Amino acid sequence: MLDFLTDQELTAVKLSLRVAFWAMAASLPFGVFVAMLLARGRFWGKSLLNGLVHLPLILPPVVTGYLLLLLFGRRGPIGEFLDTNFGIVFAFRWTGAALACAVMGFPLLVRAIRLSIEAVDRRLEEAAGTLGANPGWIFLTVTLPLILPGIIAGMILAFAKAMGEFGATITFVSNIPGETQTLPSAIYTFTQVPGGDAGALRLTAISVVVSLGALIASEILARRVSRRIGAL
Repeated sequence: MLDFLTDQELTAVKLSLRVAFWAMAASLPFGVFVAMLLARGRFWGKSLLNGLVHLPLILPPVVTGYLLLLLFGRRGPIGEFLDTNFGIVFAFRWTGAALACAVMGFPLLVRAIRLSIEAVDRRLEEAAGTLGANPGWIFLTVTLPLILPGIIAGMILAFAKAMGEFGATITFVSNIPGETQTLPSAIYTFTQVPGGDAGALRLTAISVVVSLGALIASEILARRVSRRIGAL
């Protein structure tokens, strides 16, 4: 299917898909939790939390990557703790690329889910409560199905963002072929060497197709889920 790619290009594509998937999957539970806090919570510091969540959208990606390096590098407070106690290393590993992509895509994930939560008719949840359902069961059986379109949209937006992330990733984990060289990093590498235009164009085309496909899939899945919910 991708026989027209060289081994280096194919490795970059596979790594990007791997990084994007795990970035999306790992951030999903936190995204749902934070979105619920922002949509329903009433607490001191809510505006601060909202600002922190959306900070990666306005900070230069290089700054985000540098902050991750300071925190999760081998000598950083979090990175050193994880390395010493659990043997988990993020800096200059593909797992670090997934972390950087998760951070950059997190605001998009949270925003999509939060909008869905705010659109839920609270009377449906209250009706379930009057029938004796506890809050956890209400969330699983009433709220979660209703916000599913937003969750799906947020997941795919986060995935697409992760596929195209460059600045934070290359700052945090560098550009190591076979380990941290994702699609954007590989494209950048090709543009820096003579005769690399063909490889850059091939990877650019794949990046556009995957990202556009993700956005179209998000729209189709969200519509199908909305129709099924409306039919209930």
